[in-house]
Amino acid sequence: MKKAHLITISVFCCLIALPLGLFVRAPVNAQSSAPDASYRLSGPYTHKNLTVFLVHGKDQTSRTFLTLQEALAQKKVRVYETKEVNELVIKNFSNENIYVQAGDIVRGGEQDRMISIDFIVPPKSGRMPIEAFCVESGRWNKRGNEEAAVFSSSENGVVSKEIKLAAKSAKSQQEVWETVKVAQDKLGRNVGGSVQDQTSTSSLELSVESPKVKATTAAYLKSLSGILQNKSDVIGYVFAINGKVNSADVYASHALFAKLWPKLIKSSAVEAVAEIQNGLEHKPVTDETVQAFLAESEQASASTKDITRHVRLVTREDDKNAFYETQDRTQNDGFVHRNYIRKQ
Repeated sequence: MKKAHLITISVFCCLIALPLGLFVRAPVNAQSSAPDASYRLSGPYTHKNLTVFLVHGKDQTSRTFLTLQEALAQKKVRVYETKEVNELVIKNFSNENIYVQAGDIVRGGEQDRMISIDFIVPPKSGRMPIEAFCVESGRWNKRGNEEAAVFSSSENGVVSKEIKLAAKSAKSQQEVWETVKVAQDKLGRNVGGSVQDQTSTSSLELSVESPKVKATTAAYLKSLSGILQNKSDVIGYVFAINGKVNSADVYASHALFAKLWPKLIKSSAVEAVAEIQNGLEHKPVTDETVQAFLAESEQASASTKDITRHVRLVTREDDKNAFYETQDRTQNDGFVHRNYIRKQ
């Protein structure tokens, strides 16, 4: 074939390939982790001042996990008190991987704690240090019939984005305590009386479990807990309070999200109760607003941190948003969890 013809064919092929290339996503590496372009939203599902959008997408992994809540209930893991406020020790006795999420509250020990970073505990792990913050100030001793050396359960997560940011962004124990107190005060105003338990007035865990909070959140949970039913491709959710986008959580599989959903929606409902603004109306949140929030959250430059040989954390943060992606280093750095928080 003549050289001129080869050049003509080459140019023609390039012109055809160019527009097609606009729809092809470049491979994502640990330094530049972007959202799956195939995310689809459904909703909104609304109860009073809480609005939820479900995130639909393909499973990114077939790997299964026990949640911390499951593993503690099944006595397959132990979380040990170290007498260090910001570090605990965890040990997996099972043959399964355990997923621990930042914001999980562990109850007991000498102070209730929140886990401050996502963590994968491998099978038969041995004792591993895990970062934490205290969500109960003042107590430093055994409480009631609870054990002081270990933590008994993890049925709740932290209930405000301010607490999450105090731990994950500011990394400040003082700010965590301050934001816990703010959350307690807001809840008290909106449920008709103090939510502080006299056993330990500073305990966020005991406040979330107070009868007044449970009674007020019951209607939220009845309305929204069942929205996952018959939706096998849901891998996350976005929620808004008082007409403003608050946060989102997206996972690598429907199975993991479905396990975590009861704890997630409970925390969102408690946060919504704390933010009730009686007598005020709010504009509905739109799909476009949610999509913009997800996209904007991933625009800041990425920083990475190897947490363990199993976990890498990718963080993107600017004045408006914070984005945290937990990657499984043993699975080609595939993501396990993406957490989006609107800071303002």
